[in-house]
Amino acid sequence: MMLSLLLAAAAIAAAPPRSSELRAGPNDSLAGTLLLPSGKSRAAMVIIPGSGPTDRDGNNPAGIKAASYRKLAEALAEKGIATVRIDKRGMFGSAAAGNPNTATFAEYDSDLRAWVDKTRKASGQKCVWVAGHSEGGLVALRAADAPGVCGVVLLAAPGETLGQTIRKQLRANPANAPFLASAEAALTELEAGRKVSVDGMHPALAQSLFNPAVQGFMIELLSQDPSRLATAVRRPMLIVQGGHDVQVGLANGDALKKAAPRASYVLFPAMSHVLSDGPAERAANLATYAEADRPLTAGLADRVAAFVTGAK
Repeated sequence: MMLSLLLAAAAIAAAPPRSSELRAGPNDSLAGTLLLPSGKSRAAMVIIPGSGPTDRDGNNPAGIKAASYRKLAEALAEKGIATVRIDKRGMFGSAAAGNPNTATFAEYDSDLRAWVDKTRKASGQKCVWVAGHSEGGLVALRAADAPGVCGVVLLAAPGETLGQTIRKQLRANPANAPFLASAEAALTELEAGRKVSVDGMHPALAQSLFNPAVQGFMIELLSQDPSRLATAVRRPMLIVQGGHDVQVGLANGDALKKAAPRASYVLFPAMSHVLSDGPAERAANLATYAEADRPLTAGLADRVAAFVTGAK
């Protein structure tokens, strides 16, 4: 009898997390994945994707296969943390929610409020943590003091304005020299709230950074000041920075910490932008984004779980 009880207990302990589709928003037009731990949830979190066509798992048609959000959710489930990772409005499972190119931050705010409410009910928690990766950090910061939010986790999130970051990236690549002046002039126009013509612009810029279809959103995005948003946060906040992040460098984590000195800050020296360890050299670092089997940075899930369960 005792052996049977021990075996039953072992089987329960080894039970896998429970995954299911979850929908929220008007007419249930928003889609995400709810991952519940096998036992009672100790906390719950909404994981907000970064920029562009990044899906709920953290993958992107442009060649990103790291599945960072799925791996983080699975690691957190093992520690008793429930998560909902979401598709942004107009994309993937949330395609029916609207045109992604005309999305506004006000709509993202509304969507996140819907996800917080749905996640709170699905997990049985009184409040929900919002974790924003990269550009998603701006959405998380804007929701920091909303009803039902416990606090904020910023994962490789910007601390500088987007304009500052883009200028640094453009200037860092010598190949951009022939069109650097025109690119920076176009950026200045967008920062001033004016759309720009892409006639005669280098195709790489005209089709991506200054694509007319997304200039409206770019204007709004450029107006966001993450440090100012961080200063206003009154709830608990964890800032997670990677030392080998070639997209959101150390200056961003430093800026966020300066803006919110009460926040907890953790630096993972070898972590890249996709939340796994990567080499310091830019090209080699970016190549790891396509490596689906590369593991999550060691200790990341432990640190996040400890923070959201109270061991700050």
